[in-house]
Formats: sequence, C-alpha cells, structure tokens
Amino acid sequence: MTERFATIDVGTNTVLLLVAERGPGGALAPVLERAEITRLGRGVDATGRLDPGAIQDTVAVLAQYSRDAARLGARVVACVATSAARDATNGAEFFEAARTAAGLSAEVIPGDEEARLVWASAWRDFGRPGEPLAVLDVGGGSTELSYGDAALHRVRASLQVGAVRHTERHVRGDPPAAEELGRVRAAAREAVRPFSAMEGRTPGGRLVGVAGTVTTLAAVVQALPVYDAEKVHGSELSLDAIERLAGQLALLTVRERAALPGMEPKRADVILAGAIVVAEAMRATGFDQLTVSDRGVRWGLLYDRVA
Repeated sequence: MTERFATIDVGTNTVLLLVAERGPGGALAPVLERAEITRLGRGVDATGRLDPGAIQDTVAVLAQYSRDAARLGARVVACVATSAARDATNGAEFFEAARTAAGLSAEVIPGDEEARLVWASAWRDFGRPGEPLAVLDVGGGSTELSYGDAALHRVRASLQVGAVRHTERHVRGDPPAAEELGRVRAAAREAVRPFSAMEGRTPGGRLVGVAGTVTTLAAVVQALPVYDAEKVHGSELSLDAIERLAGQLALLTVRERAALPGMEPKRADVILAGAIVVAEAMRATGFDQLTVSDRGVRWGLLYDRVA
C-alpha cells in the first residue's frame, strides 16, 4: 500500500505545502507542492505582533492545505512556523486559530533547527562526499547559513535579516530613492557580517541558495512565463547576475516588477531587498555563485520525520 505524507512550512512571507508518497523502493516523491504568499509577518518587525488580517489569511490557506492533504490520502506529519511566529508576542493567537480552523498543531522551530532542516534537504539533492556544502536560506524575516560535509551538518547560524524585514524598515518610495537603497545595502551588509566569522565553517565547496527570494531571482533571470520548478531547481546564479538584476529592479515600480516574466506578483515589493540580502550574504561568505534549490524546510521535515 502506498503511503503518503504532508509537511507544511509557515514562513514570514509564504506558506508551503508538500505532499509526497513513499514508493516501493522507499524513495519519497512529490505528489503535490503548493506555495501561497500570505505575509504572516507583515508589521511584526515594527509592532512585535502578528496582524489579525495576516493570521486570518494564513489560517485560511492552512485549512485548504489540510483539506488537500486529506483528499490525497496523506497525513500531516509536521506543520512548522518560523521567523514571524518566533518573534511575535501574540503567536498563541495564530496557533489557536490554526488548531480550530485547520485542525493543525503548528510548532515553532528556532532558527538553528530551520537551518538544519534546510541543509538536510540541500544535501540530499546537491551533496557530494568529500565536497563541502554551504546552504543559504534568505527568508522574509530571517536568514540562515549552514556548512557541512559528508552528510554531516557541522555549523549553522540564523540572523534577523530578510526581504520583508528590510523592506519594511528602509523602503518607502516606489521606486525607492537612492538613499533608501543605500540604507538597505548598509543594513544588510552589517546584519550578515557574522557569516564571515563563523567558527568551524568549511572553506570552498558549493553554495546552495534556498527559498522564495532565490527561486524568484532565478525565474526572473530565466524570464520564465510560468514558474517551472524543474528549470529553477539546480540552476545557477552568479553574484554579478544578482547585482545586475537588483540594479534593474531598483528602477522599476512595484507594479512594473510584478509584470516581469518569472516574478511572483505578491513578492514584487520585497524582492529588491531580498536580492540585496542574497548578494551581501554571498560576499560575506566568499562565494561568487550559488546553485538554486526549489526545496527547503518542507523537504527537510519530510526526510527528518519520515525517511
């Protein structure tokens, strides 16, 4: 009998669902993957609280995901929440609403655990024995960096820097003024500085970039008319290409960015700050190129809880 499992990742910006099944050989293969931008973390950086509307929007998506998993015969093995839920003082309101409306018991995972799960997912796809692997996860509210080799996750760090957080802090104009972009750049550079001094990090090897900012940048660089995970996953982005794209995005309004091929419209307002965070993190870690992963926490959870 085929077994099916579901994992859900509730991020600051996006809620992601993975339904996978275990085949005859034990391998796990995707049946359904969905991503909805609800921006649970909107305003959290300034107020310290989850917005009631953001809670409502996110819980509505969770209820639909729960129904999707049940329809496909999958049991939800894990539903986790990350940066926004960690930071908010009223997180209990969200968790109670998720239980009532969606029947889900979401758990908050610390940044350190988020980094471990993302690294485990990346190693499955891109790890090579004897070659160091670094994984960069730029989210809406936090950014994680991990190093490891030989399937061992050796060192990791989680910082309070992200696409939503830095947009809300520093961007007001549309398009943003040069001074605003300078503040985003300076704040991102300072925020990721600890990455350059991480003890135990492994030099060399490959850098893998994970999460919506990186996958969106890859889709826009490829000018994909419709997002195609197979074309994004495993593609390469250079630091130069990211900086060129950031320069182009800086000249556009949010509406103009949203119309670009490959752009997720709901991400158009925060993608510029996200691109800058990615670029500064790459500089801090000494990489001039990254491999794009379309998988992240939800896949790490699947491997961790099922495989």
